[in-house]
Amino acid sequence: MDNPPNHIIAGPDGSKEGLRIHSGHAISSDGINLYWRAVGEGPWIVCCNGVGVSTFFWKYLVAHFSTTHTVIVWDYRGHGRSQRTIEPNEADMRIERHADDLAAVLADVAKAQDLDAPQPALMVGHSMGVQVALETRRRHPDCVAGLILMLGTAGKTLSTFFDWQHSPILFRAAHSLLFRGGPHVNEMIRPLLESPLAFEFATRFSMVDPYYTSKEDFVPYLEHLATLDFRLFIENVVRTNDHDAWDLLPVLDRPTLVVAAENDKFTPMWCSQKMVTDTPGAELLVLADASHAALIEQPATINHRIERFIKERMNAINW
Repeated sequence: MDNPPNHIIAGPDGSKEGLRIHSGHAISSDGINLYWRAVGEGPWIVCCNGVGVSTFFWKYLVAHFSTTHTVIVWDYRGHGRSQRTIEPNEADMRIERHADDLAAVLADVAKAQDLDAPQPALMVGHSMGVQVALETRRRHPDCVAGLILMLGTAGKTLSTFFDWQHSPILFRAAHSLLFRGGPHVNEMIRPLLESPLAFEFATRFSMVDPYYTSKEDFVPYLEHLATLDFRLFIENVVRTNDHDAWDLLPVLDRPTLVVAAENDKFTPMWCSQKMVTDTPGAELLVLADASHAALIEQPATINHRIERFIKERMNAINW
């Protein structure tokens, strides 16, 4: 298949030959193994995933910035190559927990690079990762030099999902049903995600724009989603609505770029605009003809704008 518009070439994980690569598993404060990978050398850029996503979603950003920076990607508990054997009824999937997990990851990266402490990083959050990045700024401020908040909101996520006031009720009902169903629910849902029609379904519900995205870029998300324990997934989703960092925005003292997409049904435009209004000195990038999956739809545009943000805002603070 030809590359869609706005695309760049990158391998499955964004890595290129000749770059320094470290990877490992950090241990959280409650004993969970957390996978991370650091590619390149230079100032740290840390990528925080959306819920249900693994490190593959950052491959274009990794490919672009790892020649001049250390780009760190990692998996949340219950996701990707992090520990999956977590009892759903006992799982701690709060945003605060993810922020503390990230602090453990960054400490492990620093140790692997023979550093005394983590470098202050440019935190790039996508979707739920916006909340994780903001909460990390609150709980571990020395880890954060700047923020790029992409296609997400500062808190109460389900209250803005599809801009529908009843979304929280729907998701909590789904949470109850999935937990009542036990592990058998996974056997029911997985065939749907593994179906050849899953990509068509995603495009019809505006999860991704097929004009800008190759099927090969989006299918890994569906494949990863199919491997998850859906009780952990829905627990994570519901916990995003318990988190609120809107109070943090007016006192943010780090350079901040907010990225929005015109056709993002998960995060309405007004959320991004309010985040910019509430955050001193924040900048806004609006992606035309882009959805919630803009990271793989318009990577060249995103990378160019981040490059400009680093040059104009991050370098100004001697990052």
